[in-house]
Amino acid sequence: MLATVPSRGRPCSGILPPMRRADTEAFAALYDEHVERVYGFFGYRLGRREDAEDLTQATFERALKAWRRFDPRRASTATWLLAIARNLLIDHGRRERARTERLAEPDELEKLRDRGDAAAAPDLGVSPELERALAALSGRDREVIALRFGAELTGPEIAELTGLSVANVQQILSRSLRRLRDELEASRSSAADERSAERG
Repeated sequence: MLATVPSRGRPCSGILPPMRRADTEAFAALYDEHVERVYGFFGYRLGRREDAEDLTQATFERALKAWRRFDPRRASTATWLLAIARNLLIDHGRRERARTERLAEPDELEKLRDRGDAAAAPDLGVSPELERALAALSGRDREVIALRFGAELTGPEIAELTGLSVANVQQILSRSLRRLRDELEASRSSAADERSAERG
């Protein structure tokens, strides 16, 4: 699980529609119950704490704007929030790709990558080794891992959210966990070899 969670304050209010007191209290309870899940999902998917915090806030702002349209018969609150989070993550990825393509100098791109790498894992609570191992997964596999361990969703909830079968979700989780274990073991073995070479 992630070591840090964004500020536990409520989503900002200046841009939101007026709400009945019962709706306000229900949404506040929803926020308290799910903020760590949403942040955890972004933490497993992104390399920068600031991006995870911004997208977590944006998720709850969108959810609050759509609160009156939420239908608990169609989806659980966790699934609904993570669907919003997934859409925001897709939008974020498109913006980042567009920004990266606009960079003129390769050195500028490398500086951005270095800055992102330096701020990534410690701020999010994900170790650098785990971040590198997660980066080796495909986008879909990393998303399923993020939904399971970052957002703490169950297999059926992940299946509902992604449109995959429960069996497929379990298969992806199993395969991805094996790959992560292999990547982490290779990383540890390589680090041990380097330490041994330095001593010898």
